[in-house]
Amino acid sequence: MKMKHGTVLILDFGSQYTQLIARAIRSLHVYCEIHPFDLSAAEIKKLSPQAVILSGSPFSIKQSNAPRPNQIIWELGVPILGICYGMQLVIDHYGGRTEHLNAREYGFTGLTISEKGRLLEGLQDREQVWMSHGDSVSQLPAGFRVLANTPGAPYAVIEHESEAVFALQFHPEVVHTTNGKTILSNFILKIANCEQDWTPESFIAESISRIREQTGNQKVILGLSGGVDSSVAALLLYRAIGDRLIPIFVDNGCMRYMEAERVREVFSRIPGFELRCVDASDLFLSRLKGVKDPESKRKIIGTTFIEVFEQEAEKYDNVGFLAQGTLYPDVIESVSANGPSVTIKSHHNVGGLPEKMNLELVEPFRELFKDEVREVGRELGLPQELIQRHPFPGPGLAVRILSAVDKEKVSLLQKIDEIYINELRNWGLYDKTWQAFAVLLPVQSVGVMGDERTYENVCALRAVDSVDGMTADWTELPFAFLKKVSNRIINEVKGVNRVVYDISSKPPATIEWE
Repeated sequence: MKMKHGTVLILDFGSQYTQLIARAIRSLHVYCEIHPFDLSAAEIKKLSPQAVILSGSPFSIKQSNAPRPNQIIWELGVPILGICYGMQLVIDHYGGRTEHLNAREYGFTGLTISEKGRLLEGLQDREQVWMSHGDSVSQLPAGFRVLANTPGAPYAVIEHESEAVFALQFHPEVVHTTNGKTILSNFILKIANCEQDWTPESFIAESISRIREQTGNQKVILGLSGGVDSSVAALLLYRAIGDRLIPIFVDNGCMRYMEAERVREVFSRIPGFELRCVDASDLFLSRLKGVKDPESKRKIIGTTFIEVFEQEAEKYDNVGFLAQGTLYPDVIESVSANGPSVTIKSHHNVGGLPEKMNLELVEPFRELFKDEVREVGRELGLPQELIQRHPFPGPGLAVRILSAVDKEKVSLLQKIDEIYINELRNWGLYDKTWQAFAVLLPVQSVGVMGDERTYENVCALRAVDSVDGMTADWTELPFAFLKKVSNRIINEVKGVNRVVYDISSKPPATIEWE
């Protein structure tokens, strides 16, 4: 995405935390981009970065196939920060040495600061940091000095004596490093002197210009689901191209309770906004019949979704584009294009798209995180109840039913989820958790209702706290609340006799069960 702002270039070598570096920098209102480690010299020059950050990696610099950046980054004359594996790259380039540890150093550790310099300004003499590495510096290159150490890493923070080159053995981007954001802020704002001009207002202005340039005089079909991402995209696109936007709500048979009616009501408040509703639930459910594999579900829904939209597009003249609310985490988790990382899962609107489409994609939020989209929504004037709505997966309840999907199971889960969400609102807990939902398990259990034995379904409740969806901790909801919700579900939803609560964090689990 082209921007007029000074760009911080993050080269991704496959770390699971790379996206957190980007999120931390964006939170400073500084624009940054993640690119593959082997980005060409021409592309790097085109970006004209104001600073470069080298991410961590599952690789060791000692491996013959260890990923390395283009030589040009050392010749740009801009500040460089190496993190973990990025530190190995700095050491290697300047002639130092690293050694492989017998045991991987992983987890919390204490950092002792001997000299703060510009990078560690504002930190205490002792700090908590998060280590995750299997190699350590054994010989410091000439021209470098040590700023801090840990019990297992004598060269935990280093800086070049005359060049703006810095390296950290630990990860400042994770929340476990108490003042990691201060370190990144020092590097970005005080060393690289980046301007804090990456704001919702600037994004909106630039996006409107870019959308108009991309679409010309053609019409754009938008898949409006009623979730935060597609709703904010709808208003942004409407502001950019007016009645050339054709917003369509497709009911895939796996939506939330009363979703179609609620979406219609919200968007009827926007003057001139014409929402088209298509009930394709029978088509989706027929194709999902008997399918248990979650990846297959996602691809079936993604393919069918595109088919329905292409059919709808044929009803209108001059349609050339399909708009989606795809987010940065969707892209990162779906493909390994940004570095030698592992694909976690494909998202219906990224990995599930057919190879050939008759419509070109418009994805204004492809490089935004969820909280950034919410900021854009506020700036556009969307109501708070819509902006703060919890994330909902594109395939909908299909990936919250951990078995083959049918109309009866969808109806069952809709009722369960509606009770759960209503009680969260009643208890004032909805806005205090990032995402909450129910899952229908492929398990039945014995129960007793009245004097009768039952053998019915088990559902799981899930609630997590997160900022960007890349990491999450389970929410500690009050026991009294969980008791109330469990009682309501079992008493009011025929077919459920047991409720469990998921206390897994991401990682190692994912937020969704499928």
